[in-house]
Amino acid sequence: MTDHRIKNVVIVGGGTAGWMAAAALSRFLNNGYTKVTLIESEEIGTIGVGEATIPPLISFNAMLGINENEFVAETQATFKLGIEFVDWGRLGDRYFHPFGSYGQDLQGIHFHQLYLREKMAGPVPDIGDWAISAVAAQRGRFARPGRAAQAPLASLRYAFHFDAALYAAFLRRYAERHGVRRTEGRIEHVALRPADGFVESVRLADGRSIDGDLFIDCSGFRGLLIEEALNTGYEDWSRWLPCDRAIAMPCALAGAEPEAFTRATARRSGWQWRIPLQHRVGNGHVYSSGFCSDDEAERTLRDHLEGEPGGDPRLLRFTTGRRSLAWNRNVVALGLAGGFVEPLESTSIHLVQSGIARLIALFPDKRFLAVERDEYNRQMQSLAERVRDFVLLHYKATERSDSDFWRQCAATAIPDSLAERIELFRAKGRIFAEGAELFSTSSWVAVMLGQHIVPDEYEPVVDALDENLVANAMEQMRRAIDQTVERLPSHGEFIAQCRSTLQAPSQPSALPEFAF
Repeated sequence: MTDHRIKNVVIVGGGTAGWMAAAALSRFLNNGYTKVTLIESEEIGTIGVGEATIPPLISFNAMLGINENEFVAETQATFKLGIEFVDWGRLGDRYFHPFGSYGQDLQGIHFHQLYLREKMAGPVPDIGDWAISAVAAQRGRFARPGRAAQAPLASLRYAFHFDAALYAAFLRRYAERHGVRRTEGRIEHVALRPADGFVESVRLADGRSIDGDLFIDCSGFRGLLIEEALNTGYEDWSRWLPCDRAIAMPCALAGAEPEAFTRATARRSGWQWRIPLQHRVGNGHVYSSGFCSDDEAERTLRDHLEGEPGGDPRLLRFTTGRRSLAWNRNVVALGLAGGFVEPLESTSIHLVQSGIARLIALFPDKRFLAVERDEYNRQMQSLAERVRDFVLLHYKATERSDSDFWRQCAATAIPDSLAERIELFRAKGRIFAEGAELFSTSSWVAVMLGQHIVPDEYEPVVDALDENLVANAMEQMRRAIDQTVERLPSHGEFIAQCRSTLQAPSQPSALPEFAF
């Protein structure tokens, strides 16, 4: 009987994507016969723009059995409750995209539909008052909900800001402990199998050759295997998302405690990120080179730093889009090698995580069945396109006209998939999940309302609910959130608690949780 099992997996490139893949495969391919080798070169730096994440990363870390407090300490992480958007819809605007949901649905009707009826009847607070993550972020408070937590604390969702280089180093230690072999070296040649064009081996600058059955390309924008060797092709989305450059520069933390949210502030030709970590603030200016020079972009970034610069600026060039096939022959592309959607909604690391999860779910053997590869590509394409549409919504829904950049964004023809969503919401506030949907109904509602896409009406089924009962229920929800948040520690206090558990020998793995 022929043995088709994959014996050698070769990961090309380290960084966040490479070491996430190595850590996950070391966990799930611990079968006694599959070896995982990661090749990286210290001569080649990593991009490392991904310092903000979304909640699914918690599942990834938990899947690996990582102690969350240890992770927070080792990566200088802070907790993230959402993203604050400044000046996106109009100059002077400020809205919050919280993790988790708004309020509670009643009798199967989405909370935001109830809110819309209340809003049309008279003045009501901002919908963010019904999202515990938004209220906690506003007040600088945070706690990790325990397994026995009740509403509304149970609905608090969070993610992390962290130092991407430290995270990669953290995962490297994990992966090497679990058997991954790291090879230092720069790849100079990729050998293809004459019969079918599959990658057979890679040759390093020092002459060593490394064979593999399955190759995972984490080589960054270059796409050493997926593009340079296999000529897979790239689907360019820059006609919809015009930003093609970013300048990143850390600075000192100015406040007493780091905020538990990312801030994205719109500028004349793009936007600026602010990501507070324990030891510094990550900053960057994403912009379109068609509207702004590199020097001008750097000046803009420097003018808005809140503390002393912590290093030289780093310029990144990119083309928004995706590789035509994320999996081609025996190569799977992860991270920047697979494509890039700018970091506005912190999806880069999630796309890596999703690619790894799907690869494990559809893990091949040496026959590389087309049906498995096609299913992987179909799912990754669907996921990437949904992310693209959600990010594009922020640009399309602007009412700014103070610069050529924003006027072009407002006038851009958008994909039908997004246009239909906007029109459905504008009519009666409806959102329907489709395909590999990453963002929840609450996320779409947050950005739509935050950028002034206000429904003309609400769903007719809302009128089946008694107005007074709904109004009372909504007020109870709002007060419960208000009172719960007041009982939480500050964000800085909670981080200190996480770190202290690692310093207390009596409870080295205790996780501070709140369950009221």
